[in-house]
Amino acid sequence: MNDLRPDLSIIARHVARGSRILDIGCGDGALMAALRDEAGCDARGLEIDPANVAAAVARGLAVVQGDADTDLASYPDASFDYAILSQTLQTARAPDVVLDHLLRIGRRAFVSFPNFAHWRVRLSLMWGGRMPVTDLLPERWYDTPNIHHVTIDDFRAFLRDRGLTVEGSWFLSRSRQTSAAAANLRAEHAVFLLQR
Repeated sequence: MNDLRPDLSIIARHVARGSRILDIGCGDGALMAALRDEAGCDARGLEIDPANVAAAVARGLAVVQGDADTDLASYPDASFDYAILSQTLQTARAPDVVLDHLLRIGRRAFVSFPNFAHWRVRLSLMWGGRMPVTDLLPERWYDTPNIHHVTIDDFRAFLRDRGLTVEGSWFLSRSRQTSAAAANLRAEHAVFLLQR
C-alpha cells in the first residue's frame, strides 16, 4: 500500500481486514484495489468520471458511474462497514448532505480533504492576491472542481455542531504526518475517521 497517495495510505492502514467498503469518488480505484488485494475487503465504488470508471473496472473492481450529490440516497442504511470520501468533499454541491449519507450508509466513514487554511494558501492570497496553484491544488480558480474551500477548523466545527464522533484524525504536510497542534495552519491535507 506504499504506492498509494498519502491520505489513501492512512485510510488503507486503518480499515479492518475483510470489511465491506464503499469508496465514493474512488477515482481509478487505487485504494479499492489495495484493500481488496492486501486486506481481503469487499470493495465497491462510485465515481463520476467515465475514464476513471473504465480504469477501475479494468482492474476488476465493482465501480459504477454516479454522482455523490444525487446517487447516495439509493444506498440502504448500514450496508457497508466503511464509507470513504477521499478528496471529494470539497467538490460536492451539498457536502453536508453527502456526509449525512456517508454516515447512514457506512457504520464508519473516512473523509479526507485539502486544507484551504494551510500557510502556503494564506501566503499566496496575502502576498500575491491570487488563488494558489500548487502541486496539491493544481487547478486555477476558473477550472477547479473545488467549490467548497473547507479548512480543518471548519470541518471540526461542523462535526461538533452535528454531534459526530471523531475516532481518528491524521494531518499531512506533503507526504509526512504532522501533529494536530496548529494543524489548521500547518497541514495541507486532513483525514478523519467518523462515527455517529
